Amino acid sequence: MWTVRAVRIDDLDKLETLIRSATRGLTTLQLDRAQLLDRVEQSVFAFSRTGQSTKDEPYVLVLANEESGELVGTSTIYAKTGGHQAFYSYRLVTKECSSKTLNVSHARTSLAMNRVHDGPTEIGSLFLRGTYRGQGHGRWLSLSRFTVIAARRDRFASRVIAEMRGKAEADGRVPFWDAVSGRFIPVEFAVADAMSTVSKEFIEELMPEHPIYLDLLPPEVRESIGEVHIETQPALAMLQNQGFRKTDEVDIFDAGPVVSCATDEIAAVKGSRICRIDQVNDEKQTPNEKPNAIVASTQYGFTSLVLNVNSDALAVSTSAAEVLGVDVGSQVWVTSLHQ
Repeated sequence: MWTVRAVRIDDLDKLETLIRSATRGLTTLQLDRAQLLDRVEQSVFAFSRTGQSTKDEPYVLVLANEESGELVGTSTIYAKTGGHQAFYSYRLVTKECSSKTLNVSHARTSLAMNRVHDGPTEIGSLFLRGTYRGQGHGRWLSLSRFTVIAARRDRFASRVIAEMRGKAEADGRVPFWDAVSGRFIPVEFAVADAMSTVSKEFIEELMPEHPIYLDLLPPEVRESIGEVHIETQPALAMLQNQGFRKTDEVDIFDAGPVVSCATDEIAAVKGSRICRIDQVNDEKQTPNEKPNAIVASTQYGFTSLVLNVNSDALAVSTSAAEVLGVDVGSQVWVTSLHQ
């Protein structure tokens, strides 16, 4: 039986194996074992604490086979950006310039460094092994983050953002990095981007204070700003269906777009509801009863299954009830897979 659930300490070895298979572009997952352990421990505490205040902490989910213990996917919610370290982005600023003497006008766009110290919630670090893609697992992993937010609404900010992966060449080179940020931070893109998930101090130390004018950049670099990597297009489309929209901000390393949505306006957050377990039995679903919803228990952190749900009074199998840790009368959160 497959579940999307909160990560556990004893998942560390298998999670490390999983993220080692992530592509180089997914740099928020390029963590060493000590960094990964720190993230897992923070997540375990975040899911177990009872206070409702918003804190700077990650909520890490894994897609797991409960029989074999195999982990094949992961995703994360970062409850608040810009906590003890600022959240950095470039903001696109356009100014109309004109000359009466020359009788010309020109819209001049620049990239201005943006620092946020009390920022929104961020979703990210979504990865699913290739052999499991195209089966609905990625959608489950992604939407489960919104079920977590709905179930613990006070833990998260009033707005949610996602930094989408920017354009890159087939050989892995990142045009924006090579033309802009890499000129000021003299290391490889992957090194800088991965380090930024641990410490952002070097950004403040090395990046320029003054705006970067787009007119000074090569056309192919200008055209890449605010665009996503080809592998990220499905993820962007899914978030847009949830209500996310591109902002005037882009990532400072690869110029991928920052998308945003008011938390309470996210389709899956608005659509998540509390239902009651009405029956626990061993009746098998008929072939036309395909899973249509995420059913999640928050009794022991977070555990979810995909089941067929037709009403607010649910009938689940004995095995499903055991995995969810529920019984007749228990309350669960339900999120449609087809928002």
